[in-house]
Amino acid sequence: MTGYQETLTDPSYGGQIVIQTYPLIGNYGIGKQVFESSRIQASGYVVREACEMPSHKDSVETLDAYLGRSGVPGIAGIDTRSIVRRIRSRGVMPACIAVYSGKEPDIAQLVSKAKALDYSKINFVEKASVAKVERYGKGEKKIVLLDCGVKMSIIREMNARGVSVIAMPYDSTPEAILAQKPAGLLISNGPGDPAVMGGVARNVRSLFGKLPIFGICLGHQLLAHAAGGKTFKLKFGHRGANHPVKELASGKVTITSQNHGYAVDEKSLPGEFEVTHINLNDGTVEGMRHKELPIFSVQYHPEANPGPLDSLPLFDRFVSMLK
Repeated sequence: MTGYQETLTDPSYGGQIVIQTYPLIGNYGIGKQVFESSRIQASGYVVREACEMPSHKDSVETLDAYLGRSGVPGIAGIDTRSIVRRIRSRGVMPACIAVYSGKEPDIAQLVSKAKALDYSKINFVEKASVAKVERYGKGEKKIVLLDCGVKMSIIREMNARGVSVIAMPYDSTPEAILAQKPAGLLISNGPGDPAVMGGVARNVRSLFGKLPIFGICLGHQLLAHAAGGKTFKLKFGHRGANHPVKELASGKVTITSQNHGYAVDEKSLPGEFEVTHINLNDGTVEGMRHKELPIFSVQYHPEANPGPLDSLPLFDRFVSMLK
């Protein structure tokens, strides 16, 4: 019902067409303060009805105008729930958006075009990451953010805790990261299949024992690969702001915001890592930690935006590890 602007600008949606099931999207327009990146990251947008007359004091333009000036295709008047029911039973699938007037489209050509996409073979992180080092905040403590397609809310949460953030390209070497003399390393969220990023996983592995490390979403998956574990593709992923996650040590259940299409294979994790959180809907791994070193990660988004704020204390936990 809310959060479409954050969704569109979330780098984790790189290379994907996003379908919203709520029937009316765009009713409060586009504001200046709720971007998660500098541009729309989704490749396409599908809604049942796009609101043409939004009402909100901070609105500066309509959803349609925002998509138009961003050069991102959107389509309305679609039975979105019918599509979602198909995805729910058959899983995510390649797709393309086409509009036409008069002449019927060549369905076979469109299907062929969609099938030609192999999402798992494309490095979308390369497009989402910063090209050079960028700095945020002026806190006494500083961390390096390995930017795989970070949501700005993650940076804002660290800055709010008095921590300055040095965002570095996803393929930065361990030597370049340590040269910044950081107190810790945060591996961000991002798009795509973590299995294609073996080089990044090896770089992270070489930093075990040298820095406290916190992984979020894709960062969690890359941490698993760095440890020698594996990931697998989910049937239709976890999307939305209502996923129940259980912390195994305390039994506490939090409602989380999630956006990912892959999960960590619990059986593949080495003995020095233990699972800390599980998804109560399907039992998949939602968090893990190293048994001795200050290394931990979660599959979900503690910064939310949009979503519940149940998991914000995870940022405090990371800050407490910084020296």
